[in-house]
Amino acid sequence: MRRLAAAAPTPGVPGVRERGFTLLEMLVATLIMGIAVVSLLASISASLRNAGHLTDYDRAALLARQKMDQLLLDQSLPRMTPIEGQFDPQLTGGVEAGWRAQIAPFEAPPEARPGTPILERVELEIWWMSGSRRHTLALEGFRQSRLAP
Repeated sequence: MRRLAAAAPTPGVPGVRERGFTLLEMLVATLIMGIAVVSLLASISASLRNAGHLTDYDRAALLARQKMDQLLLDQSLPRMTPIEGQFDPQLTGGVEAGWRAQIAPFEAPPEARPGTPILERVELEIWWMSGSRRHTLALEGFRQSRLAP
């Protein structure tokens, strides 16, 4: 009958096997965990930063739609003259933001007379500040109007 080889005995203690991790194994495991935690925190930081940018963009898109609706309905606005304004800071979450618009004739029948229906283009640019950077969002809409006398 053959005997199985026994683990090497611990010096000074007869018949006891060594168990556990060496210091080097613990250092390598700690290093791997540290790298994993740092990369995870970097990913979370990037995700939060992207979420902040998306929130600003969504807020600007909502303000732009609201302002465009107002411009499309208000027939008393001047044509071919830029108009601009600022948004209430309560609407923008304390972020400085504003708008600039221009209304111009887009399409009219040939030899149109005053009172003839025409198509006007409404160009709107929304801007907002994010830190020291200025971001913009441009929209374009069309409305029916009458040629002014």
